[in-house]
Amino acid sequence: MYISTAAALESFLDHAHGESVIAVDTEFLRERTFFPKLCLLQLGTRERQAAIDPLAGLDLSGVAALLANPAIVKVFHACTQDVEILAQTFGRPPANVFDTQIAAAFLGQRMQLGYGALVESYCGVHLPKAASLTDWSRRPLDDEQIQYAEDDVRYLPGIYDEMVAELEGKGRLGWVLPECELALDHALRAQDGDEAYLHVRRSGNLTRRQLAVLRETAKARDAIAKRKDIPRKWVISDEVLVETSRRSPKTIDALRRVRGTAQLSEADADKLLLAVKRGIACPDDRLPPVHHRAKPSQETESVVDLMYALLRLVSEESGIAVPLIATRDDLLELALGHEPRSLTEGWRAELVGGAMRRLLSGKIGLTVKDGKVVQL
Repeated sequence: MYISTAAALESFLDHAHGESVIAVDTEFLRERTFFPKLCLLQLGTRERQAAIDPLAGLDLSGVAALLANPAIVKVFHACTQDVEILAQTFGRPPANVFDTQIAAAFLGQRMQLGYGALVESYCGVHLPKAASLTDWSRRPLDDEQIQYAEDDVRYLPGIYDEMVAELEGKGRLGWVLPECELALDHALRAQDGDEAYLHVRRSGNLTRRQLAVLRETAKARDAIAKRKDIPRKWVISDEVLVETSRRSPKTIDALRRVRGTAQLSEADADKLLLAVKRGIACPDDRLPPVHHRAKPSQETESVVDLMYALLRLVSEESGIAVPLIATRDDLLELALGHEPRSLTEGWRAELVGGAMRRLLSGKIGLTVKDGKVVQL
């Protein structure tokens, strides 16, 4: 149902509060703003689907309470952006989140499986894409748009039931739930201005001091963009931000020499220079770590290649997607004698950590049999 009245919303919420599982999705716009604009909120139980119109002047406090109820599982597919906008809208994130995209990667599906492919795999339904580029802020919405929006939550409760049964059968539900909590945490941390610099592209060659400047300038850019409610790149682009951090200008004239800063007002340019100054003055013990590392030797690369072959073998046998288990960087850390938490704690240590250690110590090996890599 399309909900634009208080009575219809109250009726649906009365029903939803009695459910144990609710599917959640959002439609929003943010091409021209810093903050995403919530245009439609879809909720689905096993029996009903609702497209709630937040532009209709409704009191959404009941929705906020529903999403915050820890006794009800909130099922998302690829939750990151939805969680971000819901936390912004309601002042707190949804509780008890289950992400079917994450769960699918534990059940033999590829990483970042799309929603359409998920529905086709579990329900045999091919979803139309006709409304995928809809301007969801325009009213009225037609029947096709509403059905498209409701389809995004129509199948999730049933898929959730099947996934939980599969995961429990494989003893993996306890592996998936912490990963869902981690995804929720990452979505919330993405809004933290202090970590904005981690999402700036092409910053890999900066020194630790330059990264400290980038941390401050990225935070300043976010503050400007938030105040004006415009996209970050409309303030200055990532490329210009990195170049500014590399040069660390101390005067307006020096800043203006960086191409791409001409559109900054004098006030915004001053804010950026103050940020540069804070970065330069950062104490040594608070400098950000450098994430890039020296290129490993050829011998080490060969060891990592062998480890990656074992990783792929474990992935094939377990049905868990390779990128979810470990990255080449994780393998390199272990090959260099370090203790990456990703391979030495939790389910990953159980699944592959011990095998990797045995491979590195020469206790097991790999060979080819019938055209396939197998463990000796």
